[in-house]
Amino acid sequence: MKEGKLVFDPRPKLLLLFTMGVFVLGNAGGDLFDRYTPLFCIVPMILFVLDGKWKTGAWYLILYAVAYGLYIGILPRLSGVIGYLLLACCGILTRFLPGIMTGSYLIRTTKVSEFNAAMERMHVSEKISIPLSVMFRFFPTIADEFSSINDAMRMRDIRFGGKNVTKMIEYRLVPLLVCSAKIGEELNAAAITRGLGADRKRTNVCQIGFHAQDYILFTLCVIPYVIWAGALIRSLIV
Repeated sequence: MKEGKLVFDPRPKLLLLFTMGVFVLGNAGGDLFDRYTPLFCIVPMILFVLDGKWKTGAWYLILYAVAYGLYIGILPRLSGVIGYLLLACCGILTRFLPGIMTGSYLIRTTKVSEFNAAMERMHVSEKISIPLSVMFRFFPTIADEFSSINDAMRMRDIRFGGKNVTKMIEYRLVPLLVCSAKIGEELNAAAITRGLGADRKRTNVCQIGFHAQDYILFTLCVIPYVIWAGALIRSLIV
């Protein structure tokens, strides 16, 4: 518990992200998990609420509930172009949104030092952990830069609509691309300066470990794999 927020170890959060990709985005298990997938997709909302991000959790829940409700209630009655467009939108939201929100929660609540410590505990090669740790700093920095660019455009009254559409795209995307390249170079230099990738083993003062909430989340992630494996074994025996 930290500042009234429930803190999770990075490893269960990584497992949750992987599980979302397998069962929600990849649709592993097929019809076996169709009824339980919406319940599993509520987990990111619960995590955001436990982290104090009530608005983010509420918006995610509303958006997912509307998309899923349209997917199972309205889409079977529609046909033609409107039906296909709505199917594409609802399909993307119900399949991609849970994983995106889980990844967002992982990046927001995990420090680079915690992530590196988790990778070391799992004996992951530095060829994998170092690029991922750089990525953890890259996306939040890009988000900050994009927010600053938006503020600058609002001050100049460059918005959607009217004659400013091309300027809006140019003045936002070009600085963002330049900043992305520059941030990548700076993070690479910072990684080299900190000795990432050196031959000697680096120490880490970050303390991580499993607590009650981590075991609960870990068990919740393992259950779908157990059910899926049991169904596969039964199908092979029969």
